[in-house]
Amino acid sequence: MAMAVEGAGAGVVVSEPEVVSIPPTPRGMSTPEGTATPPAAAGRGATTPARRVVEGLRGYLEEVGHLTRLNPQDAWLPITESRSGNARYAAFHTLNAGLGFQALLLPLAFPALGWSWGIISLTVAYFWQLYTLWILVKLHEAVPGRRYNRYVELAQAAFGEKLGMWLSLFPTIYLSAGSATALILVGGETMKLFYQIVCGPICSPSPISTIEWYLVFTSLAIVLSQLPNLNSIAGVSLIGGTTAITYCTMSWVLSVSQPRPPTVSYEPQAYTSLGSSLFSTLNALGIIAFAFRGHNLALEIQATMPSTFKHPAHVPMWRGAKVAYALIAMCLFPVAVPQGGMLTALYAFHSHDIPRGLLAATFLLVVFNCLSSFQIYSMPVFDSFEAAYTGRTNRPCSVWVRSGFRVFYGFLSLFISVALPFLSSLAGMLGGLTLPVTFAYPCFMWICIKKPERFSSGWYLNWGLGLLGTAFSLALCVGGVWSIISSGMKFKFFKPPS
Repeated sequence: MAMAVEGAGAGVVVSEPEVVSIPPTPRGMSTPEGTATPPAAAGRGATTPARRVVEGLRGYLEEVGHLTRLNPQDAWLPITESRSGNARYAAFHTLNAGLGFQALLLPLAFPALGWSWGIISLTVAYFWQLYTLWILVKLHEAVPGRRYNRYVELAQAAFGEKLGMWLSLFPTIYLSAGSATALILVGGETMKLFYQIVCGPICSPSPISTIEWYLVFTSLAIVLSQLPNLNSIAGVSLIGGTTAITYCTMSWVLSVSQPRPPTVSYEPQAYTSLGSSLFSTLNALGIIAFAFRGHNLALEIQATMPSTFKHPAHVPMWRGAKVAYALIAMCLFPVAVPQGGMLTALYAFHSHDIPRGLLAATFLLVVFNCLSSFQIYSMPVFDSFEAAYTGRTNRPCSVWVRSGFRVFYGFLSLFISVALPFLSSLAGMLGGLTLPVTFAYPCFMWICIKKPERFSSGWYLNWGLGLLGTAFSLALCVGGVWSIISSGMKFKFFKPPS
């Protein structure tokens, strides 16, 4: 909306102010608070009645907190460097963040839950996390004149500086850095499967080792990570989302189009004791919780969009998120029904039934998706590195410094992948650890910031979901630990599969 004031035969137009974030001011710079912006052109007609009216109105907006000024540091960081995002970009990023290799683990949850309870649990989890995503989108600009551009910032605003940091820092770091490590594991092993299928028996005498495939995947991911900011990887996110939809569809279509192998049963797994059944059910629910990811990136994605009083950023963000999650639902539910990991099942049971070209294409799409997901999940880590650097030096990162941070992070993730190759087997427990970020914290944030009327329906709903999500988090962690113990999984450090 533009506001025009005319006087003395001249027109003065003030464009609609953008709602921007208020990060800490770098050293050596000052941003007065609670004071009006001084006249921009003193001595150049500033005493005309029209200009005095305009400046008085601008000063009033600043005094009541509806207009803030952008701190230079915010324009130096990868997440907020570019604010040219839109609903399409939001859909690309949300789809890339929300759909990936974890969807292929969903069939592992159904032997313990059975088909009926598995579908019910998946449906409840889907709509639950969609509601909490809506909460995060709304809370991004809950305070007039303030944008919470990162999940930790919103947690601190809701729970306090120390408690918010303590509750949100570890889960969000794990969801970013841990996901990057898992993507190296999955991407490297899938590249190896692709190579074996394409090369066939010719390459069997001297296969490339798994660690070498991890290195190849990491090198490709580091090259892609040189794109400067979150908006610049919108095309990468589009490729990631498209490949995820394609390989999810190909996985279940190719699997169900073949007859069931005689060694595979679709009946729910039988347990000898109540304890075994309970803990296996909890571990299965953890796998379902692990399938829904991306909430730790919702605020960061929304931060890439311009926001004004007339056109707030939550409108295009929610429009893009709805499209993305409609596509995610169309992929998750068909993939969840067959039992067993989809990629493993395809290679182990149908490698001789399905044309090698189709199998190879499926694995190659998984690799492309992992490379794309690595970029968006690593962006908050890049942002943290550069925030620490710019906070100390009070200047933006040079190209070489930014590149150095990303190369360092890529090879650090590779080292963790080689040192801890069993991380992908901890899906149930890790889903429980990170569950509050998706299912519990947004509900408590809504109560703390929006302060709904006590004992109202919204008050009961958010308290109920928040407490239930917290209880599930603890229970799923216990179930995941029990599953590790009962299965006798051995933690072999620095020994990835050959």
